[in-house]
Amino acid sequence: MFEKQDLIKLAKMEMPFGKYKGSLLIDLPEPYLLWFANQGFPEGKLGQLLALALEIKTNGLENLIEPLKRIPTIH
Repeated sequence: MFEKQDLIKLAKMEMPFGKYKGSLLIDLPEPYLLWFANQGFPEGKLGQLLALALEIKTNGLENLIEPLKRIPTIH
């Protein structure tokens, strides 16, 4: 189950490992996300967010996440 905060996390969270380490999750290429879908997403929240990123990309909804990139991050 996804929460509205997950959309902000997609716009702000960086990939923690691999070829695209440091890239925002929403900016990961669709083929990379499809590879994860076929191999199995990582466990936990990261895997859930990657699955959500794939769903957003396959439905052409990335433009909904773009404004969220500009929301200031609170630590």
